[in-house]
Amino acid sequence: MDQSDLTVGDDMAIDWGGNSARKADFTASVRTNVHKGLPPPIAEPLKMSVVEGDYQYYHYGCDGQNDRGWGCGYRTIQTMASWLSRNVNPQVQSRPPPSIPEIQQALVSMMDKPSWFLGSKEWIGTFEASIVLSCFYDVPCRLVHVRSGGAELEQVAVEELHQHFAKHACPVMMGGDRDNSSKGILGVCTGTVGSYLLILDPHYHGSPLERGEVQRRGWVEWKRLASFNQSSFYNLCLPQTEKRTPTSH
Repeated sequence: MDQSDLTVGDDMAIDWGGNSARKADFTASVRTNVHKGLPPPIAEPLKMSVVEGDYQYYHYGCDGQNDRGWGCGYRTIQTMASWLSRNVNPQVQSRPPPSIPEIQQALVSMMDKPSWFLGSKEWIGTFEASIVLSCFYDVPCRLVHVRSGGAELEQVAVEELHQHFAKHACPVMMGGDRDNSSKGILGVCTGTVGSYLLILDPHYHGSPLERGEVQRRGWVEWKRLASFNQSSFYNLCLPQTEKRTPTSH
């Protein structure tokens, strides 16, 4: 959906970037490419695919808004948006990641959410991520449903993710029901006895951490698929971008 397709009232006008100076104040302290330097989870992977291009690590409270306990989906969307703003066509490169209020306003304006959703602490998931990214960046998303963790996650998600990172290179959003904490996926690694996902966890709250500290504390880490909740279903949101030459190595 293009921004021009939205019709909003005066009391629900969306700021499509006029507050970029305010955003620059905190985005300068949001860490970039926090997975860099992290070794593979196994010595000799059969196949490994990871994000290409720059992104920023958005987490609880990183812009001064206290969203602990409910904002993880918004933060994962912002991380994905930070990649899109740097790694797709020039028409959207100047569009910074939308704030939480902007995301809520867009969902209300698209009539996905009722008006009371504005200013609420309601969670959002992969479906909302798909329409928000389409709205702000004109990038369609593929949604993949995995019925359960464990073997099903290995059989369905792994090859999807390998193909995604090879073709689109963009971070992925993951959510579920019993495992309902939103998380970013930055890569996938397959070995002889199973696969691992490179998980970016938005639940950190505190002052900005250096890259090494983010890794040491486990806010970005390789997690074995067998460790995911086998009784939870999982949904993936995969932005369908055109592959580009990476901006960082």
